[in-house]
Amino acid sequence: MAGGEEKVIETRNLKKTFYNGEISVHALKGIDLHIDPGKFIVILGPSGSGKSTLLNILGGMDSPTEGEFIYRGVPLHKMTKNELTMFRRKTVGFIFQFYNLMPNLTAYENVALATEIADNPLEPARVLAEIGLADRQEHFPSQLSGGQQQRVAIARAIAKNPDILLCDEPTGALDYETGKQVLNYLHKVNREMGKTLLVITHNAAIGEMADQIVFIRDGRVDRIRENSNPVTADEVSW
Repeated sequence: MAGGEEKVIETRNLKKTFYNGEISVHALKGIDLHIDPGKFIVILGPSGSGKSTLLNILGGMDSPTEGEFIYRGVPLHKMTKNELTMFRRKTVGFIFQFYNLMPNLTAYENVALATEIADNPLEPARVLAEIGLADRQEHFPSQLSGGQQQRVAIARAIAKNPDILLCDEPTGALDYETGKQVLNYLHKVNREMGKTLLVITHNAAIGEMADQIVFIRDGRVDRIRENSNPVTADEVSW
């Protein structure tokens, strides 16, 4: 590695095959990635290209069929299911297209619930305030707009104080303006808190915000583009 710098994520010839009886589906066909700490990475690709499968492995929700997945020098592909569970709990924050909030809990309680499994969590009220929801903490999800619910989901992920944030189409269910607001919050978390941020999307415009854009096609890395001049969400249009 250049300069001896430790990569936060490395994958080497990462493959994933799903089996349904005698039918096999090769979702990943040899993925090589090297991601530096604190970077904003966008993974682009059409539906069925393997983006979500890759994210599930990087988040410890699934294991590769072949190849290596290394987190800060630790070979996760050799971990047991229990060890992967601890990795997810302590290291990774997840943000999905659909918010997956507990409907019977307030915004504050949804965020606080996630902090119970973290070693060094942040204060839920402070995180909610920082993403503009100080006055919505006692509201239930049904009392919040889609954008506000997504911000609660972001706060829930951030409050764990994870090393990595993994986002699966985080603006996919939102309108244009609300989507840009959510992207601004994610950008802030990356730049001001130094979290490594991986966003998978089919929206190529979001790639202009990233330090690096990884193009996935048919289970392989098609190409990788370094972005020397990332823009803000306000400068992105689609």
